[in-house]
Amino acid sequence: MSKAAVIYEMGGPDAFQYEDVDVGDPGSGEVRLKHIAIGVNYADTYHRGGVSHPWPVGDPPVIVGFEATAEIIELGPDIEGFAVGDKVVYGLPPLGAYSQERIYPVSTLVQIPDGIDPVSLAGIFMKGVTAFYLLHRTYPVKPGDWVLIHAAAGGMGNLLVPWAKHLGANVIGTVGSTEKLEIAATLGCDHVVNYSTDDFAVRCRELTDGEGVHVVYESIGKATISKSLDSLRMLGMCAAYGHASGPPDPVDIIQDLGARGSLFVTRPAVMHYLSTRSELEAAASSLFEVLQSGVIKSTVNHSWPLREAADAHRAIHERRTTGSTILLP
Repeated sequence: MSKAAVIYEMGGPDAFQYEDVDVGDPGSGEVRLKHIAIGVNYADTYHRGGVSHPWPVGDPPVIVGFEATAEIIELGPDIEGFAVGDKVVYGLPPLGAYSQERIYPVSTLVQIPDGIDPVSLAGIFMKGVTAFYLLHRTYPVKPGDWVLIHAAAGGMGNLLVPWAKHLGANVIGTVGSTEKLEIAATLGCDHVVNYSTDDFAVRCRELTDGEGVHVVYESIGKATISKSLDSLRMLGMCAAYGHASGPPDPVDIIQDLGARGSLFVTRPAVMHYLSTRSELEAAASSLFEVLQSGVIKSTVNHSWPLREAADAHRAIHERRTTGSTILLP
């Protein structure tokens, strides 16, 4: 038996119940993992609460979470390239990371290179591979590009900002409070705007001589999407990869995109950008490279015991977190 944070009904953070679960035995192509640390992502709150998502796996009870570092403690049949004792990381479904132990397929499991701390990596892996495809594939950032990054002091901001600077971009970051202005600046933002008090679209126009930014990495959603589109230059792209303030209102193709300058809007999703083993390995390799070279750092600023998963989710909803959050089993 193993302990897990289990959900029987979709709802708020109090939906979690910490109890025993039967892990079972690994089947063909699977391993049994003992978790070292568990990444907490905003998408976990969507799965827990059912916001724009159905139940993620079958019928309740459900164990959410799709990111963790672990040690392999048992191999199923037909396993090649992995061994008991290997330190590994994953960031893709099937869900079930909010647990002490679990069964997981090796097809989406990645070995952790020497020199990378598994606890720190648990708070950065999924965000890191997401930052990779946002900056390199969704909109390939070039030297001199103007880039707008929302929630620049948050978990994704901790990666997008320094990585975009490494690629030669001019970075404008937004934050939601005065306290986070300095954090975003320290990460490397050339300019920081408090979107709660200032009009970031106006500021983007001022900084770019009226042209607007090349790309906005939009993670706030309903509260910012319109002004994000206002921030873009002609033929600019809005990469709307999250919606922390709620799902955005519908976009009018003619008025919102055409009239603003033939804009592009995309909703990049990890399951599409990392749909093959080779894509996953390329993203992980690039992440490990910038981690080991010091371009980006894993910033785990908050940790809770697994039994207190509800408290971690409350802190995220109340925007009391910066950097990354993990659960320790």
